[in-house]
Amino acid sequence: MNIASIVAVIAIVAALFFAVRYIISEKKKGNQCIGCPYSESCNGKHNEAHSYPTRF
Repeated sequence: MNIASIVAVIAIVAALFFAVRYIISEKKKGNQCIGCPYSESCNGKHNEAHSYPTRF
């Protein structure tokens, strides 16, 4: 393994660590839909007001 490979692996591991940490902290806050702009006021049941348009 050269230095570039090591740096790439460290960057990927760090990104995964912070992503998992973010998901865990949001779940502890009680957010059902992480990343949803209505996650703090949402009850987890998606209705027409909060749904995104679908494309077929």
